[in-house]
Amino acid sequence: MEVLKEILRKYDFSKRESKSSIQIEDIQAHLKFDLPEDYVFYIENYLGIDQFIGVEFIKLWSLEEIIDANLEYHIFERLPQTLAIGTNGSGEFIGIEFEDNNSVKIILSPFIDLNTKYHIEIGNSFTDFFDRLDKGIEWF
Repeated sequence: MEVLKEILRKYDFSKRESKSSIQIEDIQAHLKFDLPEDYVFYIENYLGIDQFIGVEFIKLWSLEEIIDANLEYHIFERLPQTLAIGTNGSGEFIGIEFEDNNSVKIILSPFIDLNTKYHIEIGNSFTDFFDRLDKGIEWF
């Protein structure tokens, strides 16, 4: 968790000043799995972001935006093992894909054709996703 905290400090992520009316349990009610601990830490303590980290642009949704965005883009319906958590601003979403062996990976996938065959792994955890961004590792 220290790696994630250091990256969040380095890029001056805005901390949440008050508790959200949306709870992690509200998101998990739409899922068949538990959210990863590092992502829960991030979303409970920080607001959404909209900035470059390394060479990639990311927009991560706030806790208040997650459910509506996933419903609007039909993620819950079409990709039941995936939670969209943001976008790259270029027609693709950033998501957490839950695998059958209880592991997760952070993926980039197009909004247009919601199909797991288009998922590109951009991290093997939420922390790894940020670590790769910070080190300038490109997605393609």
